[in-house]
Amino acid sequence: MLRVMIVGQPGSGKSTLARKLGQLTGLPIIHIDTIHWQPGWVERSWGEKTHLCREIEARERWIFEGGHSATWDNRVARADLLIWIDRSATLRFWRVVLRTLLQRGRSRPDLPENCPELLANLPEFFRFMWRTKKSARAKMQQLVATAPSTCRVVCLRSNRDTRVFLASIGNLTDQAPRD
Repeated sequence: MLRVMIVGQPGSGKSTLARKLGQLTGLPIIHIDTIHWQPGWVERSWGEKTHLCREIEARERWIFEGGHSATWDNRVARADLLIWIDRSATLRFWRVVLRTLLQRGRSRPDLPENCPELLANLPEFFRFMWRTKKSARAKMQQLVATAPSTCRVVCLRSNRDTRVFLASIGNLTDQAPRD
């Protein structure tokens, strides 16, 4: 396993899974939020995001978590493993509230510096989550359905699914030599 693509809607657990998987495999982790945002919550242009995603996708080893669906076809074509975290909207909204409260005033590890979690940002982010919950899920279903046969697909729908999956990766890496 050299290249892992993780998708899911906000609050599904992509960043947390990427960090845990990175610890188990030693693969470098790329969070889409570090591509999407610059320090101070400045959004990059669509072209800049696409260019940065393509550069990362061309690398030999990665765990790439997150969106910018314009580059998904290229990313999934290179991935050995596609993980879709498909969790309920209620749980995802709750997790976003919780992380905002726990990280309030600080930048999360999956964000650039000077992008602090702010309660004031929640209403706008919730509107985005609500507006895209069906369309984003449909895009991910399509991605999974059309993944190349060379790419293993895993769908995680519960904490138990995630624990079992991570345990299976741990067992694989215990037996396989690392670079």
